[in-house]
Amino acid sequence: MVQQREVNEIVNITDVKTGYVSEYSMSKRWKKNLDEKVIPALHSKDKDYVLVFDGKEGSGKSTFAFQTGKYVDPSLDLKRIVFGPEDFREAILRAKKGQCIIYDEAFTGFSSRASLSPVNRVLVSLSMQMRQKNLFIIVVLPTIFLLDKYMALFRTKALVHVYENKGRRGYFMVFNSVKKKLLILKGAKTMTYRIKGLHTRFKGHFFGKFVLGDAEVEKKYRKLKEQAMANSEKTSMTSAQVRFREQRDLILYLLRKNTKMTYVELANLLLDYDLEMSFQQIAKICAKFCDTTDRKREREEEKAQNEQKVSENPQ
Repeated sequence: MVQQREVNEIVNITDVKTGYVSEYSMSKRWKKNLDEKVIPALHSKDKDYVLVFDGKEGSGKSTFAFQTGKYVDPSLDLKRIVFGPEDFREAILRAKKGQCIIYDEAFTGFSSRASLSPVNRVLVSLSMQMRQKNLFIIVVLPTIFLLDKYMALFRTKALVHVYENKGRRGYFMVFNSVKKKLLILKGAKTMTYRIKGLHTRFKGHFFGKFVLGDAEVEKKYRKLKEQAMANSEKTSMTSAQVRFREQRDLILYLLRKNTKMTYVELANLLLDYDLEMSFQQIAKICAKFCDTTDRKREREEEKAQNEQKVSENPQ
């Protein structure tokens, strides 16, 4: 029996804002999967859909992720392509129901699990918002083995591994939730995708078509990503430093949550122990954990405290 060759079909997606039409080739099987599984899931109550696209640098994983995101959400644009954990968090909080957000890794080939630690935290802390808004989240990174094991195993629906075939780019294979779990558990130690007895027949081909806009939009995307990569290299931290910062941020948030102290009160408390941190910095840290306290009330308290300081220390 001759195996039937995987075929593609042409899709046309019109941007809901600009009217720009993206025409590109998509695997029929992948399109069917999006039509029958992903899109219906996003219309269910309190359900999101998280996919991971991974592959070597330059393999085309970002391009294929954009093609997938644009098909599911025609409104997807550069504003929801983010390169850092803070922008990722903000994009999730600003997103409207059913929208797609793509975290496009901004690291070089020297990426580490420590580099993705803030991303893991965003995915965990904002899980409720992601589900309530029925968001389609795509995480693009060098390898799924860098992702937090809990997120990789239980919060992602599938893995799309992008690879080269005989030196040619544009190939992918899909590991569903069951096969993804086996891959992570058996391949984590050596970070290999070749596991004895583990095979996926879900394979396909895509072409390197940029679908978020015209040549100028593509040029802007390249520039934004280059800038993000340069910034990540300048601010690189060791694994121990990242872990220390994460622990510090969590302790500050828990202290505020359990004591009901304002940001100014926390800043003053730290100052008593010669630890200088502005209330604005503390507010930004707590916001990472979805601090939803009434900021109007806090601003009034901060203003009152500042006025009191002025009255106590007249010029």
